[in-house]
This record gives sequence, C-alpha cells and structure tokens, in this order.
Amino acid sequence: MAEEDVYTKDGTVDYRGNPAIKKETGTWRACPFILGNECCERLAYYGMSTNLVTYFTTQLHQHSATASKNVANWGGTCYITPLIGAFVADAYLGRYMTILCFSIIYVIVSIVSSISTCLLLRNMGMTLLTLSASVPGIKPTCDAQGNCHATQGQSAVCFVALYLIALGTGGIKPCVSSFGADQFDDADEAEKEHKSSFFNWFYLSINIGALVAASLLVWVQTSVSWGLGFGIPAVAMAIAVVSFFSGTKLYRNQKPGGSPLTRMCQVIVASIRKRNVEVPDDKSDLYEIQDSESFIQGSRKLDHSNGLRFFDKAAVLGDLDNVKEQLNPWRLCSVTQVEELKAIIRLLPVWATGIIFATVYGQMSNYFILQGDTMDNRVGHTQLHISPATLSMFDTISVIFWVPVYDRIIVPIARKFSGRKNGLTQLQRMGIGLFISIFSMVYAVILESTRLKMVRRHNYYEQKEVPMSIFWQVPAYFIIGCAEVFTFIGQLEFFYEQAPDAMRSTCSALSLLTVAFGQYLSSLLITIVTKATARNGSPGWLPDKLNYGHLDYFFLLLTGLSVLNFIVFLLVSNLYTYKKSVGTLR
Repeated sequence: MAEEDVYTKDGTVDYRGNPAIKKETGTWRACPFILGNECCERLAYYGMSTNLVTYFTTQLHQHSATASKNVANWGGTCYITPLIGAFVADAYLGRYMTILCFSIIYVIVSIVSSISTCLLLRNMGMTLLTLSASVPGIKPTCDAQGNCHATQGQSAVCFVALYLIALGTGGIKPCVSSFGADQFDDADEAEKEHKSSFFNWFYLSINIGALVAASLLVWVQTSVSWGLGFGIPAVAMAIAVVSFFSGTKLYRNQKPGGSPLTRMCQVIVASIRKRNVEVPDDKSDLYEIQDSESFIQGSRKLDHSNGLRFFDKAAVLGDLDNVKEQLNPWRLCSVTQVEELKAIIRLLPVWATGIIFATVYGQMSNYFILQGDTMDNRVGHTQLHISPATLSMFDTISVIFWVPVYDRIIVPIARKFSGRKNGLTQLQRMGIGLFISIFSMVYAVILESTRLKMVRRHNYYEQKEVPMSIFWQVPAYFIIGCAEVFTFIGQLEFFYEQAPDAMRSTCSALSLLTVAFGQYLSSLLITIVTKATARNGSPGWLPDKLNYGHLDYFFLLLTGLSVLNFIVFLLVSNLYTYKKSVGTLR
C-alpha cells in the first residue's frame, strides 16, 4: 500500500498530533462514543427544556403568554451561545480540545464546586435550577391544594440558573456534530459517502435522549418532584463525559486554523482599501500562495468562484504588495481567504429560511403544550393522566422512525433516479422538510378550530379541560418529526459540507442560530399578536384562558409564514453556488 493511502488526506491528526492512520482511527469505530455523548447530553438538555413552560405556569404562576415568551427567549439564548464555543474551537483549541476542556471543567466542578469557565456555568446552572425547585426558601411556595406562587427573588434564582445553563452549553453544542463528521475523510469517496449517514444517526441519538426526557423525566417532574426531575440531567451529563473520553485514542482531529473572524475582516478591509482597483478577468492573476497547501492551517485551498466580485479586489496584487517579503494581510489576501468569506455570505440566505421552520418547531415547547393543557389528558377510559409535554415524545418517535427509513429506503430509491450517492442534494432534502412542516401547522389550525367550536357549542369557556382527547395532537407532533429528519439533518450536513475546512464549527453554530432566531421570532410574534388583538377589553388571540381566544388564528399566521418561507427557499436554493475545494492537505 502506498504511503499516501495509509494516512487520511484531509489534514486530520490522531490524539498524539501525528497524521491520522486510516485503519486505526475515525470512521464508524469512533462514532459510538460521540453518539453516546450526544444522546446523554441531549437527554440532559431536553430534561430541562421540554416541560419548562409548565413549570413557569404552575410553579412560578406566570401568565401563559409570558411563560411562552420566557421559554422562547431562553431557548433562543441556548442556541446563540454556541457561537462562542465554535469560535474557540475553530480559532484556537480545535473541536476535540474544546469539548475536552469544557468537560474536564464540568467534572472538576462536580467534585469541588470551584469557579471557572462556561461549562462550570452550565453545571452551576443545573445545580442552581435543581436547588431552586427543591430547597425551601428559594423554591416556589405551594398551598395544600397545590396552587403555587413564587416571589421575585425565587423567580430570579430560577432564571439565573437557566441562563447560566444557556451560557455554558455553548462550549459543546457546535463542536460535537462537526467533530463526528471529522471522523470521515473528505478526500476518500467511500468514507465521504458514510458521512451523510453519520448525520442521520447523530440526529437519531439526539432524539433517543429526547424520548427519555419527554417520557420519564416529564413524569418525574409532574408526578414525583420537580427537584428530582431537574437533578437527573446532571447524572446524564456525567455519563456523556465518560462516553466521550472513552474514544480518545480512536478520534481524528482537525487542526485549528486561527481566528475566522479576523480572516473575514481582513478580506473586507482589503477590499475597501482597493475599491478602485479593477479585478482581472483571468483568475490566475489573483494572488494565491504557490504551495499545494493553503496558508490557513487545517484548510484546503478553495477554487475561485464567480459572483461577489467586489471581494476579489482583496486578492488583486497592487504596486504596494510585495509577495517576496512579509505580506500585509489587511491589504492583500489569498483567493482561498476571499472564498471563505464568499462561502459564508452565500450561506446566509439559505440560513435565513430556517428561521420560520424553527419557529414552527418551537411551538412544541410552547403553545402545543398550553393547547394540550385544555384537553382531556386521560389515557383511554382509565384514570391515568399524562402531562401535555409528554406528547413531544411522538415527535421523537417520528424522528426515530423516519431516520432509518430515510437512510435505508428513501436514499437508495432516490439514488436510482438522481444518480447521486446521497440520493437527494442537501438543499432538496431541506426543501422537502420545509414543505412537510406546512402541514403540521395546517393540522394545528384545524384541531384548534374544532376544539373552539366544541367550547362555544357546549359553553365550555370556564372548563379547564374540554372533552376532547389530547391524543388528537399526536399527528402534529409526528408531522414535525418527519419534517425535522429532512430539514434539520439536511441543514446540519449542508452547513458542514459548504463550510470552509477551518470554519466548520462556526458554520455548525450558524445552523444552530436558526433555532435561536426562530425562538426569538416566536417571542416577538406572541408580543405583537397580544398587543394587536387584546384591546378594549378583548381577550385577544392568546389569553391565559385559551377557550376565550383564537389560538387557531395564531397557528394560521404561522402557516402563512411557512408557505411564504418555502417559496423564498425555492428561489435562494436555485441561485446557490457550491464551494469547490482544490487538492488535499497532504
């Protein structure tokens, strides 16, 4: 076997920093440890988030609209902080070391409770949240009938805990999916084909953790103790740490390439400084280093692309640029550096179309739960009652069902028609998911309209529950789960593949940012709708007692936005230009 076939060709190294040997590292042999880590970490996250709106309304005694906005704002923050961890990973530590450092801090904190960095903050937050739900004095006060209220101080403790968790989670979330994908060599066609399957199974592991959270933990929180229900996630995080470290010797690691933000700023500044320079028609006249490797560590060269030609000015050699001496990176940039910025700019329109989908997805932890709270939550004709938050397990079951169906049935069938190894392109996959998501909102509109007709027909306005089974909500959850398999997994893979090599954690964080903006958009829509419709004594669309409102109109608004978003996605995806890597790193 030739020496070049012994090692990976994408620049990855083993845990000692030596070139990664193909037969001893990476691929599916390393993935179980990463998938196990993700499953436990997501169990911990969803164990806190799935039933949070119920905790706010029943324990903190918040109005339903306020509780929904608070959940949306917190959830959005949880998906903004990954930008911090992504920057650290891409610029300085690398994905493995970022996860490693944050995890070690977590373990130390669990033992000695000393103060350090973000993962400590996450641990502090989880501990504080558990204490805020269980320790007399800081937990909400409940009377003999189970009616609870919280003082401003008690509410403050809860929110400090939640936002410490949101801050701390940013160190891990953007790195794990990219780190798992790093285990497959981009320069090896056989391994590259398996990378697409990895994203499917990665998302499956997320939902296995979510399934346990939505079933077991929700039951513990509502039937046993909120303190215990918030404490179990800490155990899950400890298991996640053990799982991740167990595979250390098998991992392939990408080298950090320096600050991506600095490189992009250099291109922008250099382009502005050379704004009066003409860009040559021949791309070979643009500056690029002559070596086979890119000057950016851990990144392959990128081929020049047409479009966004203003930024090509940064790579035009001027009279003041002397390539034989020390270059001024704020005046002259390589083609690869310019193409990094172009790649990010081209991703943004596709990225923006994920926001509305994330808003629809976010309703499962907001108004789907509040809607379910107004319905008959008995299981059949028994006296067994379930929490509305438990129904989110049907979203998870849907994902667990559709992932293997997509990977083992849909992809092979699509491959026969398209001739592509992955069956569908990532953009096609995302588009299908956006289309499917429309029907989840259509169903939600029909269900709520039917429920309100029953309320008005039988004068159920003051009844907490109408005689309509909560299980009528299941199809909406199942449809969203199907849409997730297409949209969210396609998005994960798309942002990883189209990201420059040295910016993959950053782009993974960018894809997660759609969830953050989706949550914030949900909060904004609730605020606008409440102010616009609750006037002159009118309860509006979204009152505390939904029987007096028009939640169906709110779902109809989301349906219209989803249709408009799908049309925009078709336009921007049709105009998208894929990046092209040149050569290898070895």
